[in-house]
Amino acid sequence: MRPLQLACPSCQSPLTVVDADRQRCPACDVTYRRDAGIWRLLALGREDGFRKFVEHYETVRVAEGRCVQDPDRLRALPFRDVSRRRPYEWSMRARSFESLLRHVVSPLERERNGQLRIVDLGSGLGWLAYRLALRGHLVAAVDLVTNDFDGLGAHRRYDCAFDSLQAEFDRLPFPGGGLDLAIYNAAFHYAADYVVTLREALRVLGPDGRVVIMDSPLYRDSSSGAAMVREREDRFERQYGFRSDDIDAEGFVTYDRLATIARTLGIVWELFEPWYGVRWWLKPHVARLRGSREPARFKLIVGRRLRAT
Repeated sequence: MRPLQLACPSCQSPLTVVDADRQRCPACDVTYRRDAGIWRLLALGREDGFRKFVEHYETVRVAEGRCVQDPDRLRALPFRDVSRRRPYEWSMRARSFESLLRHVVSPLERERNGQLRIVDLGSGLGWLAYRLALRGHLVAAVDLVTNDFDGLGAHRRYDCAFDSLQAEFDRLPFPGGGLDLAIYNAAFHYAADYVVTLREALRVLGPDGRVVIMDSPLYRDSSSGAAMVREREDRFERQYGFRSDDIDAEGFVTYDRLATIARTLGIVWELFEPWYGVRWWLKPHVARLRGSREPARFKLIVGRRLRAT
């Protein structure tokens, strides 16, 4: 498949191809390289700002036993957790993916009559990019983490190609208006400012493109979300010796925040709730009975531009 057109993360100018592993920004006179199959597309000076976050993130993922290097395990995701370490978690991810296909991808395939241009944001292992590439779409996996056990480096173990790009949400390396679908894959809550991040997503999407927030914690009460973040930071400090706040991040989504974003950016939201089972459905009812904080919900949040009337 032909690759997606890339752009300079600093000035957004389309890059010109030098050779198979180099592309150049004529405006900035900067050359970006592909190393071990991963395009390094962070703006100059930005990598240092994420270094500690990436180091801490990898420390936690290794400690949690999330290293995956077996191709059979990777290619089975999200439908089967061959390791049997997190079957419930992956069953939820599978339901989210099925909801994504049913409510977003399949309708767009019918509407566009075929191949879509998709960016998988916060791709991690690349399982979502892989699944969408199998359907014949042009897909770019975007993440900050590039290792080969839990990051973009895992792309080499798949049997269907997709682009792998080290880049950040607020400086996406694509020209304006060229993509059909931008999916935040359990990663939107890492954004520092949702309005800034989504404005950048809208820039790279075509006029009728879709933005999807998948598997990020959603609350009605912001105090419950804030309590969740504090609990996570305290747990990280106890277990790993550092807190989880190496980068500024909003951390969770609320209905009020979505409404504010909609007004600010002219977005219309649709929310779909996958069926995660009775145990999951009962969680908020059990929390109320116990007087506990509101548990997070994980809905498929789909946005499009408000059409002028």
